[in-house]
Amino acid sequence: MRDYQITPRAPTRAYVIFPNISDSKIQLSASSRLEEACGLARAINLEIVHSEIINLKTIKAGSFFGEGVIERLKKIFAEDALDLLIVDSALSPIQQRNLEKKLTTKVIDRTALILEIFGERAKTKEGKLQVELAHLTYQRSRLVRSWTHLERQRGGAGFLGGPGETQIELDRRIIDDKIVRIKKELEKVRQTRQLQRNAREKIPYPVVALVGYTNAGKSSIFNDLTKANVFAKDLLFATLDPTMRQITLPSGQQAILSDTVGFISDLPHELIMSFRATLEEVLSAQIIVHVRDISNSDTLLQKKDVLKVLEQLGLKNIEKQNNYIELLNKSDLLPSEQRQYYQEHIKNKPNLILTSATNKEGLDKFLQKVEEELSANETELNINIPVAEGKIIAWLYENARVQQKELKSNFIKFTCKISKKNCARLEQLLKKYGLAPRTKP
Repeated sequence: MRDYQITPRAPTRAYVIFPNISDSKIQLSASSRLEEACGLARAINLEIVHSEIINLKTIKAGSFFGEGVIERLKKIFAEDALDLLIVDSALSPIQQRNLEKKLTTKVIDRTALILEIFGERAKTKEGKLQVELAHLTYQRSRLVRSWTHLERQRGGAGFLGGPGETQIELDRRIIDDKIVRIKKELEKVRQTRQLQRNAREKIPYPVVALVGYTNAGKSSIFNDLTKANVFAKDLLFATLDPTMRQITLPSGQQAILSDTVGFISDLPHELIMSFRATLEEVLSAQIIVHVRDISNSDTLLQKKDVLKVLEQLGLKNIEKQNNYIELLNKSDLLPSEQRQYYQEHIKNKPNLILTSATNKEGLDKFLQKVEEELSANETELNINIPVAEGKIIAWLYENARVQQKELKSNFIKFTCKISKKNCARLEQLLKKYGLAPRTKP
């Protein structure tokens, strides 16, 4: 019997650069952006040998960096045998190709790096489809360096494609066909999700969606509240595939808690569009919970990035809505003075709650706040329903929160709380009996 020994592959050695462009609109500090880029690289187990901030007045159209910077990088790559250059910015296809030629190494930009992480983390069929769509959309603009395994077409029988169809034309056609196929599959996913949402609307289970910057602690809070075992680690984009679990509020009312993909500054447009089917869960949620890492020095800028993505999804001025709650998470990492500041700051702001997924601080208060917001959107009713109308009574238990019932001679008097939408449905249901629910004074 022959023994085989597998030698572990050496980790990819990477150089991470954040180009600090003088007229850039990026709000995060250069040091924070570099640290974030390194965190993205570590998320897919790259070995970061060097990292630096390079100040640029202008961007060179052909190679992004000037010749001086490129010559210095060439020496570093030759001396340290590096495998990969990561530029934490958007590179054009020509800039990427020219940098690879001059440095004789692989070069990727911020979008490609995030796509690599998503490609590695997606587990469900839906997640994989969305990542593949984002990859193809990104690759379509970079046909100068993609799909090199295909041979040039030399023509053939018939006239479709024509003799001498170029490689780039064939590549574009292949990618377009794949994009069409994936979009059709994702449309089926979207329809399935809509059916699931419609089914949830038939039962009194409101949806509470967790959103926030990546690595803010959403999944840790989700696990604490639902006793689930969702992957939660100190990594950027630890969660990609959305997860929904039932939770019990203090009064016993049931709700559904949804954990979503984390946002990030300069989130590639391809990803926002591709993950729209997933993020539609946020749009339909009764309560949106923004989990923030207040131990991060850029927490306010991260908040702006999250609100910007929510606005792109169609949720404008969400911060001013009653159904918006902010969890100021990782309070256990704050110095005592800063912690005291936040405690004073939130005293008269009921929608701000100081929490810690590590020591469970504030989670009970959060559940009480969720219940208060849900109750504020309900109507309290007194309803008399004939004893013989079992279907209506069953409907009431399924679609409202029955708080009290009293058996009379030929009917049951119910006191219940019900959403405005279900109240309208109930009124239609009771019309044929000449009955109408009466709002409790």
